Amino acid sequence: MSGRDVVLGSIRRSLGVSGGEAPRRTVTGERLARHPRGVVPERGAQPPRRRVNLFRAMLAEANGSTEEIASIEDVPAAVAAYLRSKNLPMTVRRGADPLLASVPWEREGTLEVTTGRSDGHQLASVSHAFRGVAETGTLVLTSGGDNPTTLNFLPEHHIVVLEAKDIVGDYESVWDALRKKVGAKMPRTVNWITGASRSADIEQVLLNGAHGPKGLHVIIVGKP
Repeated sequence: MSGRDVVLGSIRRSLGVSGGEAPRRTVTGERLARHPRGVVPERGAQPPRRRVNLFRAMLAEANGSTEEIASIEDVPAAVAAYLRSKNLPMTVRRGADPLLASVPWEREGTLEVTTGRSDGHQLASVSHAFRGVAETGTLVLTSGGDNPTTLNFLPEHHIVVLEAKDIVGDYESVWDALRKKVGAKMPRTVNWITGASRSADIEQVLLNGAHGPKGLHVIIVGKP
């Protein structure tokens, strides 16, 4: 018996069910098939330009920084400028994401860009976000070889490229877009990131980088 079987078996016993009851299976099947939407706060229901502004404002409150650039060709200069502002080495690690692969990194001659997972020794990484959520300033990143999850959490500074057109108002819109893109074959992990890592669990002393990067910078590309 696997650990999964043990856990699910314990839950069934506590509920007094077997898991094979027809009414319960029908309800579950209908819910999975229909994807009912949860409560959607009105705050995110904004036109595109206001969604971008709201996203930036909410992320700033969560200890993250943002900037807007005109096109993907401007990404290398923006990445280099961020590294210089933090007195970091001019090197970053990225995944094999097609958008990041199309960036003309060679335009910044002093910038060294490597590709692959993080082994914990990189100080800065670059990822491409699937979506941004205006109502909370949250980034949504899907796992896989294109954007390894290790790049989200192991380096001290996480730089995220987000296209302005991919900033939506609410969480439900993210799930709608993801289902449309991948169908029933969801990524192994969908990471929701709101701001840089910080914690005040110990004696209420705020510590940046407690459970992940201490710096989060989002480069918003193009027009919404």
